[in-house]
Amino acid sequence: MKPRILFPGLLGLLTLVAAPLAAQDAKPSYRPPLSADFPYESRFVEVLGSRIYYIEAGQGAPILLLHGNPTSSYLWRNVIPFLEPHGRVIAPDLIGFGRSDKPDIGYTFVEHRAYVAGFIAALGLEGLTLVLHDWGSALGFDYAMRSNGRVRAIAFMEALVPPVFPMESFADMGPYEQLFRDMRDPAKGPIMVIRDNAFIEQILPSAVLRDLTPEEMAAYRAPFAEVSARKPILVWPNQIPIGGEPEEVAAIVESYGAWLRETEIPLLHLYASPGALNPPEVAAWLAGNLRNIETAFVGGGLHYIQEDQPEAIGRALADWLRRTGG
Repeated sequence: MKPRILFPGLLGLLTLVAAPLAAQDAKPSYRPPLSADFPYESRFVEVLGSRIYYIEAGQGAPILLLHGNPTSSYLWRNVIPFLEPHGRVIAPDLIGFGRSDKPDIGYTFVEHRAYVAGFIAALGLEGLTLVLHDWGSALGFDYAMRSNGRVRAIAFMEALVPPVFPMESFADMGPYEQLFRDMRDPAKGPIMVIRDNAFIEQILPSAVLRDLTPEEMAAYRAPFAEVSARKPILVWPNQIPIGGEPEEVAAIVESYGAWLRETEIPLLHLYASPGALNPPEVAAWLAGNLRNIETAFVGGGLHYIQEDQPEAIGRALADWLRRTGG
């Protein structure tokens, strides 16, 4: 049986637990973000009949940054400057997120991975270094496992990784069990996530230790200003593999979890305290059970650690890239 690790700062923070966590004297210090600006030229590429938005910075071997729910490439804005000297940094918006198109699809994991693979193929990317967060981690791990050597290294943070994922039951979520049951309820979920926009208005800011500025909140709100655009945000919590459901996603996460234990690809896990999906207990398990892995502690943070610790993340990634040939 896998070890049972509950989340002290889990993503579903509608109860606003960030406030008491931020007040703890023992909380590691953190720096404010470098900027709310996103000063990059907008680029688009057609994938499966829709436009995928992305930005680029730097030159050389590709470094692909994949975000999760409910964010976009904007999440990486203060990390990117540290990576530019080490390669061609590419940060797309997943289909249905950010400035990418929002086609009438199901937004399941399997559909997302088709768009990610199509994006990589459209840009002709080889020798990839992946930098992953949240659902972007699951997409990136799955791609790397199936890519026949096109991925050379992987860095990840607040990721869907063993020993926690796939989850055996809702009880593994501890005090957040009911929240995720509600989000998967066909009546309650749409009210919370689509009508009330809870992921943007409550979960996102509550899963950052500091207060997001009005400019930052405006950037995160913009892609989902219309109620009709919020379906992708609701689908992701319904794709979390819990108790074997959804069956296809559970099998995928189980498969890449086994692959991570065996791969010789250089891995870097960045984690914060108290963390959310990857608290220190998960970081310790990964360090002891994955091959060729390095671990970097970046300071205080919950789930969206790029908003609390962009400099520490950027410097750790830059150092790792220098040492692994990036």
